[in-house]
Amino acid sequence: MCVELAEGNRHFRILSLDGGGAKGFYSLGVLREIEAMFNCRLCEVFDLIYGTSTGSIIGSLLAAGKTVDEIHDSYKEFVPTIMRCKSAADKSNALSIAAAAIFENTTFSDFKTGVGVVATKWDLETPMIFKGNIQQAHGRTATFVPGFGVSVSEAVQASCSAYPFFEKKRVTTSAGDDIMLVDGGYCANNPTLYAIADAVNGLHKNIEDLRVVSVGVGVYPEPKSSLFSRTRWVNYLLSVQLLQKTLEINTQSMDQLRKIIYGGIKTIRISDTFEKPEMATDLFEYNMDKLNLLRQRGSESFAKRENEIQQILLG
Repeated sequence: MCVELAEGNRHFRILSLDGGGAKGFYSLGVLREIEAMFNCRLCEVFDLIYGTSTGSIIGSLLAAGKTVDEIHDSYKEFVPTIMRCKSAADKSNALSIAAAAIFENTTFSDFKTGVGVVATKWDLETPMIFKGNIQQAHGRTATFVPGFGVSVSEAVQASCSAYPFFEKKRVTTSAGDDIMLVDGGYCANNPTLYAIADAVNGLHKNIEDLRVVSVGVGVYPEPKSSLFSRTRWVNYLLSVQLLQKTLEINTQSMDQLRKIIYGGIKTIRISDTFEKPEMATDLFEYNMDKLNLLRQRGSESFAKRENEIQQILLG
């Protein structure tokens, strides 16, 4: 049974989950503690769950009613396999297999709470956000179809397609539009601002009633060694560093903009920086010992903010 809320508490709760590949294990550590705090599935706690890339996988599974432990089991099974793949084609194929197994035939009409899955249109260079509720539509309501008629499996694959390390993802909407998509992190690696915009402008919630939990994936030192030859490793490392730098700049920019526009909304951001060499990792990590450590760090990050989280969500 869910923890009872304070009398008169009618807050609209938003959960926003950053992108970050394998570093989503950190997010799972945070979410495990939030779930335990409420003693129920997070689809019963949050009214709107937004996610980008790895956050879209976690968020969609939460919205479908999965527990954090169930999601963690899926991550342990599939993430190392995907991240071990060397070529973009192999990574995308492994992601497709995982998404099909995890989501099966789930559609955007099946979710138990509001969702937003962020991807990026490659050709138009604009966001494409998959949603399940017509009230979240910003225009074109007459032609609204949940998730544009695209399956959840395809939508999250698009959101996770960190080109050029993954192939671009082509989807076909119910309107017959063929759209080429890449990782949502290129437009909103931290999707909190988009989620708030949906709540305020789409769902017409009062700003004073919103409560937002924004969960990142942590910031870590870069790995310093590899099985590759030195030249190949240097080139690979520079490419990964560029991608991660791009995503981190996007993340910080979106959060700064959120503070400027919606600074009055009660929001907590959970994403710590870890500087010790043993924490070195990147979004393509596949060592389960390291991934388990990230999950532990997520739990510790929650612990440092537990009182504040309780005040925001339970007050």
